Amino acid sequence: MPTTLVQDNACDVAMENFDTAADAIGLDNNTREMIKRPERVLTVSVPVRMDDGSIHRFEGHRVQHSSVRGPAKGGIRYHPQVTLDEVKALATWMTWKCAVVNIPFGGAKGGITCDPKRMSQGELERMTRRYTSAILPLIGPEQDIPAPDVYTNSQTMAWIMDTYSMTKGYAIPGVVTGKPISLGGSLGRNEATGRGVFYTIESACEHLRMPLQGASVAVQGFGNAGSIAAQLLYDAGARIVAVSDSTGCVYNRSGLNIPQLIHMKSLCGHVDGFPESEPILPHELLAVDCDILVPAALENMIHADNAGVLRARLVAEAANGPLTPAADRILESKGVFVIPDILCNAGGVTVSYFEWVQDEQHLFWDAQDIYNRLQRVMKTAFADVLRIHLDRKVPMRIAANMLGIGRVAEAVRIRGIYP
Repeated sequence: MPTTLVQDNACDVAMENFDTAADAIGLDNNTREMIKRPERVLTVSVPVRMDDGSIHRFEGHRVQHSSVRGPAKGGIRYHPQVTLDEVKALATWMTWKCAVVNIPFGGAKGGITCDPKRMSQGELERMTRRYTSAILPLIGPEQDIPAPDVYTNSQTMAWIMDTYSMTKGYAIPGVVTGKPISLGGSLGRNEATGRGVFYTIESACEHLRMPLQGASVAVQGFGNAGSIAAQLLYDAGARIVAVSDSTGCVYNRSGLNIPQLIHMKSLCGHVDGFPESEPILPHELLAVDCDILVPAALENMIHADNAGVLRARLVAEAANGPLTPAADRILESKGVFVIPDILCNAGGVTVSYFEWVQDEQHLFWDAQDIYNRLQRVMKTAFADVLRIHLDRKVPMRIAANMLGIGRVAEAVRIRGIYP
């Protein structure tokens, strides 16, 4: 299998999706110029003293795509393949994502090119604190609010919050979301992305008149979003027939026991070798006979060379940008219903917004209240996108981008340009 990350530049994909949707809503050139490209791009050097005493320099980025509708918002990822173009693309998608679910944030993203699996906890902490110091002028609860992403977690956010707070002289929990509960984190944040994926799949199944009970599901990527979505689908009576992670892929036509698989991964760190399953090659997961495919890994995993093998009727993009534009066209020609990423995985940023509100108000909600609020937001957003899809007869991705870009464009027109 060819590597997908070199086939399609993520930033080019984001720009192509933007232009398609902007053309569909008749967006004027002046407004396009104001909202298409990032407002700020910062690349920083992150020197870190490693455990062996040597100094290793990492490269980090923070991109603020838009602050038109509110503070910039977006995760920070640690991954060997982080590039500035990838971070720009992810920040762009965050802008449209926040607008689709109608929360008052703009889009941002950050990342460090590193291999966190080869780093100790001490090295990760020192890198995180140095990176935070380097991007300090950009972040803040009213400016830009980081969150966890690939290979970052609540502990990472705690280090960022502490570093930022120490420079101000008092605790500022609202500078990040996805924090531990003990530091002002929100109940429901850890499972928010996966829960949002589940709510949009529920809505899509209702639209397609496809019973979720008994539906067969394949999940590509068994991290936070993929595993929680799988658990909720399993609880709803779906059969999870295939699951993959970075170590391998397991398959059982009758359905995998997801609670046991999650437990094994928490102990062993992988899904490979799960009992009552057979191993298949990771790329074979896409060709599995299933009703629902949940790509929950990295961007560009489904592209022109492999989209044709998909047999699913519904694709729910739990990851950011898992389908390239070429793959979109192939699936559209096959009649596959796609829940686009900026809608499907928006549960994470929605509950991040809830966490930020709770921090700012110093008043915290119970878990069921958060689940209810999240469900309303996700179901409303799905209905809004579906309405455009049906009325304008455009694919769901274009419909979602039309909704998000349209809302940002409206804010730009109302605010005007300074000076």
